[in-house]
Amino acid sequence: MALHRHAAQVAKLLAWLKQADASSGNRKPVLAAGRDGIFLPIRHEPCYREGATATLSVYDRRGQRLGTVYLGRMPEAGQGTLSDQLTALIEEVLVTWDRPLPRLAYVTDAGHHPSEYFDNVLNSMRNPRRPDEYLAWEWMVDYYHACEYISKLAEALFGAGREAHAWAAKMRKWLKNKPGGINRVLHSAAALRHKRGLVGTARAYQQAYNYLRGHMAFMDYVDYRNRHLPIGSGVTEAACKTVFTQRLKQSGMSWDIEGGQTIIDLRVIQLSGVWSQVRQQYLSSKTLPDIRTQPQFHPNITQNAA
Repeated sequence: MALHRHAAQVAKLLAWLKQADASSGNRKPVLAAGRDGIFLPIRHEPCYREGATATLSVYDRRGQRLGTVYLGRMPEAGQGTLSDQLTALIEEVLVTWDRPLPRLAYVTDAGHHPSEYFDNVLNSMRNPRRPDEYLAWEWMVDYYHACEYISKLAEALFGAGREAHAWAAKMRKWLKNKPGGINRVLHSAAALRHKRGLVGTARAYQQAYNYLRGHMAFMDYVDYRNRHLPIGSGVTEAACKTVFTQRLKQSGMSWDIEGGQTIIDLRVIQLSGVWSQVRQQYLSSKTLPDIRTQPQFHPNITQNAA
């Protein structure tokens, strides 16, 4: 059935895009991609290894998510198969779609594989209608991951306690609701460090500060929200749970790569809402056996033979 997943998911995404294009609202529809990793118990391995999931979602003109299709791969060096599957899905949808292109969003944390995919694939993806132009993919660092680093800054500045919680809550609001919010957060943190020093370690402060500063170009959450772009990767993070954890990480389980992938292939088909279509295509592709019936008995034939 996995051989028929791609075509069914493309058809599903095109149907959602058509629905989004016809929706009411003052913004363009959005096609949003995401990917994330999850560590899995692998048989005969001394430690867990990282599998990966990817999602492709459609949002209407009011920013409402219409649906999501899922991909998943067992641990693989470089995660090349998942990247190829996600790229093929995106490219065929955009080539087949014959109306104005939707906004293209990529919402992830800033991990190694998600960052590498944006730099090496999405950032250089060509417009299928104008091959001399690049597509305008926008990368949004997940807002909630950014907030985790704000909390780490707060602990380094104030230590654990009420003062740290109050400062972090204020910074989260600035980041989400004020233009240039990330600049305000960084300036506040730097001023506090200069004024009162650190309670936590300089290393913890610097790691959190460098993460936020290094990805500030992808944290303009006020602008993203104004254009009805998603700012959280919750859909993709939830996929880690629904695609992998609920089935492959129950008590005492361990898997080999091939057996686990068989389960994952079936789960992404089911979760994407294309099980019936894929099953029908699978059955249609099978060669039916040539079953011969027994000839009927005719008394006159027997009599003539006798």
